[in-house]
Amino acid sequence: MGDFSVENKVVIVTGGSGVLGGSMARHFARHGSKLVLIGRNKEKIDEAVSAVEELGANALGIACDVLDSDGLKSAKKLIIDTFGQIDVLINAAGGNVAGATQSNGQEVFDLNHEALNQAIDINLKGAIYPSLIFGEAIAKNGAGSIINISSMATYTAITRVMGYSVAKTGVNSFTQWMASEMAQRFGDKVRVNAIAPGFFIGDQNRKLLLNEDGSLTERSEKVIAKTPMGRFGEIDELNGAAQFLCSEQASFITGVVLPVDGGFSAFSGV
Repeated sequence: MGDFSVENKVVIVTGGSGVLGGSMARHFARHGSKLVLIGRNKEKIDEAVSAVEELGANALGIACDVLDSDGLKSAKKLIIDTFGQIDVLINAAGGNVAGATQSNGQEVFDLNHEALNQAIDINLKGAIYPSLIFGEAIAKNGAGSIINISSMATYTAITRVMGYSVAKTGVNSFTQWMASEMAQRFGDKVRVNAIAPGFFIGDQNRKLLLNEDGSLTERSEKVIAKTPMGRFGEIDELNGAAQFLCSEQASFITGVVLPVDGGFSAFSGV
């Protein structure tokens, strides 16, 4: 497996039944990791566990809300009892909330405050709580990695997704803060980084990016025009970055936000 090996590492993936988290879980399963998949819906988590077990992984599914600190603490005990340690945490739970996305013609002043709170909670607190609770076990283990999921919405303002943007910008700040804390306390053994995906078509943004006939919306055309590679990303194109950041090849990398975006964040549009 070489220096990029994640074989036998105990890898927690929150949002493990989602598109992004599920893809990463299957990738790590193919590379010999032991998987812990966490999500709110037990049926979906059970299906995701079956998928990684079919790839030969030793896996554990836990139905738990990432905003439930007590539930996360109970999950930590179960994981330690089952596998003996935690090596990697991937905070893939998150995504936008429908009511927190401005519709066409809607004023920002009219956004639903409860929906904004939900978007900020799941994307920001949903990374903070697992990092503090599972990160303690990683630190006690003496080595490991935490990977958060950021967004292109943190680089410059992207219309219609204010709550999500604010939350993911907070994730960037938290990543740097947690990385600094871990490095000062544990040296180069516990690292914290983030991945900032570019534009990928998924269930949550499909209606924003594709018309009913499958053609690009006006918003999609703007995205493609600002993406030098001229296409949307494929969800599995995030997996190599995650594996790299967890591997020994990234031993001197902490506190970074790595764009995987086809050049979107680098291009002025001119």
